[in-house]
Amino acid sequence: MTVAISRALLDHIMALAAASRDEVCGLLLGREGVIEAIVPAVNVAPDPSRHFELDPATLIAAYRAARAGGPAVIGHYHSHPSGVAAPSATDAACAAPDGRLWLIVGGGDATLWRAGPGTAVNAHFTKMLLDSV
Repeated sequence: MTVAISRALLDHIMALAAASRDEVCGLLLGREGVIEAIVPAVNVAPDPSRHFELDPATLIAAYRAARAGGPAVIGHYHSHPSGVAAPSATDAACAAPDGRLWLIVGGGDATLWRAGPGTAVNAHFTKMLLDSV
């Protein structure tokens, strides 16, 4: 499956990642097959240089807005400042197998993944096609 994102949104995510030595993170909003907006979030992880944890207030506000008729939360993005644009072992251990999108930035690239059922302790990621228009 291909998921569309505007070149401007993808460039914005890439610029946020390039501007930080820590992992940056945020939410992807839209509908099936289309990322229409992003919501940058503060990374509240105890070690943000190696992990990410979305600010709970940002997450709650986005879900409240979606329930009130705003765009749906379809996934999130984060960066791997010293790694590659692929899910890490930590990502697999922390991911919910809920079908949400994971856009990962690393090494100057961006890749898109869908988290699905895996083992008892790890989600399985399926690489998606990302079409920046």
